[in-house]
Amino acid sequence: MGFIMDGLDTEAYDRTYSDSELLRRIIGYFRPHTRQMILIAIAITLNAAAGTGGPIIISEALDIVAQDPTTGIIMLMTGAVLLLGATAWGFNYIRQLISARVVGDVVLKLREDVFNATIGHDLSFYDEHPSGKIVSRVTSDTQDFSEVVNLSTNLISQVLLVLLLTIWLFTINFWLTLLLLAFAPIAIAIALSFRRIARRVTLDARRVTATINAQIQESISGIMVAKSFRQEGAIHTTFVQNNQQGYKAGLRRGLTLNTIFPILGASSGLGVAALIYAGGLTIRNDLVTPGEWYLFMQSVGFFWFPLINIASFWSQFQDGLSASERVFALVDAEPKVVQVDAEPVDALQGQIKFQQLRFSYTDAEIVLPDFSLTIAPRETIALVGHTGAGKSSIIKLLTRFYEFQGGELLIDGRDIRSLDLSRYRQHIGLVSQTPFLFSGSVADNICYGLPGATEAQVRQAAMGISQGDWLADLSHGLETEVGERGANLSLGQRQLAALARVLLKDPAIFILDEATASVDPFTEAQIQEGLDVVMRDRTTIVIAHRLSTIKNADRIIVMDHGRIIEEGTHQSLLDQGGHYAELYNTYFRHQSPYAEEYTPWQLDSAIEELDAAGE
Repeated sequence: MGFIMDGLDTEAYDRTYSDSELLRRIIGYFRPHTRQMILIAIAITLNAAAGTGGPIIISEALDIVAQDPTTGIIMLMTGAVLLLGATAWGFNYIRQLISARVVGDVVLKLREDVFNATIGHDLSFYDEHPSGKIVSRVTSDTQDFSEVVNLSTNLISQVLLVLLLTIWLFTINFWLTLLLLAFAPIAIAIALSFRRIARRVTLDARRVTATINAQIQESISGIMVAKSFRQEGAIHTTFVQNNQQGYKAGLRRGLTLNTIFPILGASSGLGVAALIYAGGLTIRNDLVTPGEWYLFMQSVGFFWFPLINIASFWSQFQDGLSASERVFALVDAEPKVVQVDAEPVDALQGQIKFQQLRFSYTDAEIVLPDFSLTIAPRETIALVGHTGAGKSSIIKLLTRFYEFQGGELLIDGRDIRSLDLSRYRQHIGLVSQTPFLFSGSVADNICYGLPGATEAQVRQAAMGISQGDWLADLSHGLETEVGERGANLSLGQRQLAALARVLLKDPAIFILDEATASVDPFTEAQIQEGLDVVMRDRTTIVIAHRLSTIKNADRIIVMDHGRIIEEGTHQSLLDQGGHYAELYNTYFRHQSPYAEEYTPWQLDSAIEELDAAGE
């Protein structure tokens, strides 16, 4: 079994539910549809009654025809059988129609719940779990959940049919019916023996399907990189390996679920053979007539089929339960970011205070061991330091994307964990190094910052960035389609659209995460002009690799391994000749057009003199 299980590890948030727990959760989704479920039960009962009436009428017809074989009697009985068949079909249609609507409503509600839970998870959840596997649970597993309902309604129908047939068989011959029922526990025991392995193989099949979905999504998202490095063959090889694993898991699942019917069929054959033998003895002893025995055996055929379905139900039911288990595990995954209260946030002054903050992504390494920093309202702070210094971690904590493990983070003197998170984030504006744009027009993406904004407000925000000059480079202005993830725009145009989105939002706190690190000088100048507008009268935190963004900050915070080692203005830190001066000489000095003529400590004063002279 290992050749199938390899690579099918569970997710960290997966959990095991008992059948009773899953059934309680499933019933909870059907509780709002109680009236429809009652109608389904009535339709099932009437359908079963009509289905049972067929053999009964045939039995009576044979006795009547044997005594009075007239054409009228034969036509009457034939019509009665046809009428019962049509009635059974009609009730079954009603049951299927209502069931389809109920199932649709339940799956709709379940998907809403699981999607709300998914988007409610903090970013660390998505760092740990591939998005393709999450998508598989939201789409495929919720759809397969509907099989639970269909199987359940079929089970009720089959149970009613067996009960009605059993009652009628007792009227024919009590002892033969007891013999028939003696085989029922054997069939049920055989079916239940498949229960555990059925759950396991269906879970394996779903896990490998999720793995394939994740690999396909990743391959398509990174197709440009794959083609540039000519790795299409490697991607295909990985897909083939996953697909073969999926084939093996699917084959094992199919064999397991389909084996039960031949086994139950064989057991039913043994039961029929025993009934034939016992029936022959009863005829010899004049306990039943040959006609009664024949009718009894005919009814046994109607009895065995639903009984086999009932016996096999639990093994097939595991397929739906395994889907439910994966869905509920995603819904029940505990968030790491937890708010202790939901205090309203109507407005923010923009004061930020980190007090002895401790943060780590994993237990293995502490990113911020004891971080303290106070940022005044409307102050512009630049965070600089080597990669891994903890700059981006500070932003992730401030936006409440991650949970810190110790200390306090105060916003206007209030604990960030006590604020209404949704309303708090309305006052935060974030522009990352590679901004994400949704499919739609540029105007749609700008409007994302303030849903319900008017066309005039969107245009005003766009014109506020670089005086709107960047719109002239777009083929259709604000109505230009950005494509998937903004693929139709250059990186600089995406940055400018993201800045306009923030400007429309009008946040109290603005966060800039290396937004000019990968653009050309002309676009950088446009972005810088837009930044001057967005940063005005706002608390601003900047992570930048560009001198133009850093030098005008009110205060520069120099970080190393999660600690503040220097702070001050651009010139004062250069004068100290410490770590910032070293960073400046390494990363920033070459960005000045005068870098070749001056030493790092002479450069700024020279630039100021040249600017004053108009050169």
